[in-house]
Amino acid sequence: MAGPLQNEIESLLTNSFAPTRLEVINDSAQHRGHSGDDGSGESHFTVVIESEAFTGKNRLERQRLVNAALGDIPGERVHALAIRAFAPGDA
Repeated sequence: MAGPLQNEIESLLTNSFAPTRLEVINDSAQHRGHSGDDGSGESHFTVVIESEAFTGKNRLERQRLVNAALGDIPGERVHALAIRAFAPGDA
């Protein structure tokens, strides 16, 4: 069951990119007790997103777009965020 922060991430990315694929994976349980685990159960995420918005953009540009769409979530409200952003047809 998704928590409130995971739902917020999904909503922000859906509204910003109209993705053809979106997975927001909560990795927090794998990091329980490690640095950055705040006990909330929502401290580490992986985002897999595919959108036309990433066409013609390199990996760094795509990650910057995702981070910008998420506002204060990366680095402030979430300790770690792995981003895998693709354009349709990317291998």
